[in-house]
Amino acid sequence: MLPSIRTCCAVAAIGVLLSMMPALSHARPIVIAHRGASAYVPEHTLLAVTAAHIMGADYIEQDIVLSADGVPVVLHDIHLEPTTDVAERFPKRVREDGHYYALDFTLEELKSLSVVERRGADGRAAFSDRFPERALGLRIPTLAEEIELIEGLNRTRPHQAGYYIELKAPDFHRREGHDIASAVLNVLDRYALNHSQAKVMLQCFHDGTLKQLHESEVTPLPLIQLIGENDWGEDGGVDYDAMRTPAGLDRVAEYADGIGPWIPQLFETDGLTPSPLVAAAHERGLMVHPYTLRADALSLNADSFEELQRRVFMAAGVDGAFSDHADLTLHFLDRHFPAQSDMAAPEPINHIRP
Repeated sequence: MLPSIRTCCAVAAIGVLLSMMPALSHARPIVIAHRGASAYVPEHTLLAVTAAHIMGADYIEQDIVLSADGVPVVLHDIHLEPTTDVAERFPKRVREDGHYYALDFTLEELKSLSVVERRGADGRAAFSDRFPERALGLRIPTLAEEIELIEGLNRTRPHQAGYYIELKAPDFHRREGHDIASAVLNVLDRYALNHSQAKVMLQCFHDGTLKQLHESEVTPLPLIQLIGENDWGEDGGVDYDAMRTPAGLDRVAEYADGIGPWIPQLFETDGLTPSPLVAAAHERGLMVHPYTLRADALSLNADSFEELQRRVFMAAGVDGAFSDHADLTLHFLDRHFPAQSDMAAPEPINHIRP
């Protein structure tokens, strides 16, 4: 079947835009290692953090939930079963909805769990070609432990990685009697990372939490409004469709320094033509850091990871992106933004051979 005229025109338009890129003064985008080096080893483990640092990621992401005793731990979900052996170790601690909540376990109990590669609801690997499910003694790290590790690596290696921290489900935590934002800021204060020069960003899907942080002036750190889809059921019932409108972005700009949209939101339904979102955000002084680049799960119906990254960084013109494959994304940027690259990233892991 021949491509439609609309598709041909869109491809041609992107081609013209890409041909102009060397003349543009767009700064080199940042690379945020999504859950650490999550494409290569189990996510959010200290092993994943170390690998991401060695790759040269500009920032390493920490998703934060709280333990029953109020300790910030690094875990993507408020539930434990997708990435741990909790069902085998504590079978009777499941809630009526069938989930094991991190908030129901003390830090000591959480530390007894083994972290494995992510599983889907069916119990199978979420990404079939990623790290096999093995009991390696990997544990859920605390935010403090990740800071200790990254600060140590920042000292011993010629690279300074930052922290990109997500406050997970603050409404849920509040209903359960916990203030996750305060708990995280207490840790950052302890490590002298809650100041304007610290290489730390705070992100959240819940607009009310970010507004409160801005209005209370308890932190000068950049605040990033994550943007999902209304049918995802994110914490707090935020209207993300309204948030992406000009009026919605006006409101976001009153309390946030940037947005973190889902990659498909950067484009029209054809996946080729940039939507107005990035330009509208930039007009309001907002950074744009979309999620998530994955070489083994391509979005936008892209034919290759190279093509996907061209669309995101060059056609859409974002300021950075979350990537499961931080090494591959860094090498893409080294090729296309060489003037801003102060040092070459290490070779991608999947290019290394014994």
